Amino acid sequence: MFFILTLLLMYVGASAQTVVSDTVRGESVVQPQPTDDHYRIVTNRFWDNWFVFGEVGAHAFAGDYGSVGKFGGLISPDFKIGFGKWFTPGIGAKIQFGMGASKGYSKEETMWATGEQLTADDGTPYWKTKNKWLDFSVNAMFNLSRLFCGYEGKESDKLMNQFIASVGIGALHHYDIAAQRNEWSGHFELQYSRFFSKKKDISLDVKAHAILYQTNFDGITNKANGEDSRWFDANVGLSVGLTYYFKKRHWDRCLQCEEPVYITNTILPEPNCPEYKTMVFYVFFPNNYSGRDDAPIVKGSSVNAIDYLASGIFTQKRFADTDAVASALASGRSLASFKTEDLPTVKANKCEADGIARGYEMSSSPISLDMDAASMNEFKNKAGFYYAPIYSGDKTWYYRVDNETSTQKLISAENYKESTSYGLNAHSGLDVVKQNMKLDDEADLYSFADIYAAVEGDGGYISGFADTTTVAELKNIFENGRIQFVSAEGLATSQDNYVGEDAENVGLERNKALAYNRARTVIQWLKDSGVFKNIGRNSFSLNALTDPISTVNDKSTRGLNAKLNRCVKVRINYVIEKQ
Repeated sequence: MFFILTLLLMYVGASAQTVVSDTVRGESVVQPQPTDDHYRIVTNRFWDNWFVFGEVGAHAFAGDYGSVGKFGGLISPDFKIGFGKWFTPGIGAKIQFGMGASKGYSKEETMWATGEQLTADDGTPYWKTKNKWLDFSVNAMFNLSRLFCGYEGKESDKLMNQFIASVGIGALHHYDIAAQRNEWSGHFELQYSRFFSKKKDISLDVKAHAILYQTNFDGITNKANGEDSRWFDANVGLSVGLTYYFKKRHWDRCLQCEEPVYITNTILPEPNCPEYKTMVFYVFFPNNYSGRDDAPIVKGSSVNAIDYLASGIFTQKRFADTDAVASALASGRSLASFKTEDLPTVKANKCEADGIARGYEMSSSPISLDMDAASMNEFKNKAGFYYAPIYSGDKTWYYRVDNETSTQKLISAENYKESTSYGLNAHSGLDVVKQNMKLDDEADLYSFADIYAAVEGDGGYISGFADTTTVAELKNIFENGRIQFVSAEGLATSQDNYVGEDAENVGLERNKALAYNRARTVIQWLKDSGVFKNIGRNSFSLNALTDPISTVNDKSTRGLNAKLNRCVKVRINYVIEKQ
């Protein structure tokens, strides 16, 4: 009953402190806020995040007469087994059963004295003692690594080494004696856990532990010879063990919106009769890519997802050792073992159409490049470096993907490479979009390239894929009009190759995450751009649809249907004076 009460109290407290889907509600807008803060998570159901453990070790008994004999005579083995639950990444509880014996010395012949009377060097008589016990305890656990560093996320290679502190109370039973004795015990542990895979399902644990007892644990309270008694007796030791964590092992970072969100324009015209209009544009993304938190370590720069879509190169990575790659290409050796590093992106209006920039769905040339020696050397002669794919385990990607999706297995090897392009992000691809997407009534359709050129600038590489007249029209709207509201909703395809436990729901949830994060990436770009800097933050909305998944039966991720449904749809409501 005590253990159940403790679990309930800690679960309620943890839930009250850490559920974090901050939702801003208005008359017609629901905006679920992403929880990027590493210290904020969504708590799980009661049956998630359980674990079992076992350990063996040794301890030294610190009793009233510990210094009479040799230290080696105080050491004895013990073991523990138990189970527990993490309520949040940093707070949990466990229940454990321990068994052992406490060996020591006594100058008084207590019930635990064994063997014959011995004599110390100073002539004092003493006895060896052995105290057998069983211990049952409930402990609160604190993952210090996650409390200080924040939660690392699902299947992350961060925090593979963790430190956990535990404190608890137990009930101890002495056995193998004529009289029955029971008492309380106090437990303190500092645990080091080493995980060997990103799943964090099994850990090797090393623990320093101390168990405190009342001072008569060894049968001695007031010493017969007048020596001072200790305030308490204790077992202090080290142990090694294993812990297995059951599914679900991780925590999510945001709550999904329960219902579709629809933005309705109900603003009536002002007396001077300005035009209230709506524009729509789509941004199309590669498979398994949303651009969320796409900021690799590039000194003084970063990889910007929107710039990658507009003018990125291959995977936006290069091989670090140019000479070694050149030698390997010449000899026909594999490049898989060579180190790669991220390339910073460049604004599409500030780079030229020199055969290096590609962009995603900007032209008939796909963003993926060939890895043969002739193609790589030709590119290196222009750019000064060798482009590189994304290696993730046994997967090799030929276009940029999110870290969270880089380990996913695709249906066929061809899907790891973009070999087809329809120019969907360019002005020239608008006809294809109009023929295949359900368009809004009374909304003007623009291409991503046109919007990018109007927002970032219309020179350089992007000028080849945007329409000059359209860009001038958009600039006039942004400069002379008044933006009222910007909303974005993401889409992902039903294509998923996960075949593990609960495959249908796992595939659905990770595609929902892709859809939401794609919309978030585009909204963040617009918020940060100079064109939209005077628009209030409350004028932006992420519409988290209940079902943002489009059914695609094609096994290829390179087909037109698949590409059309990996996108973000953006609606901009604005007011502009009639010309």
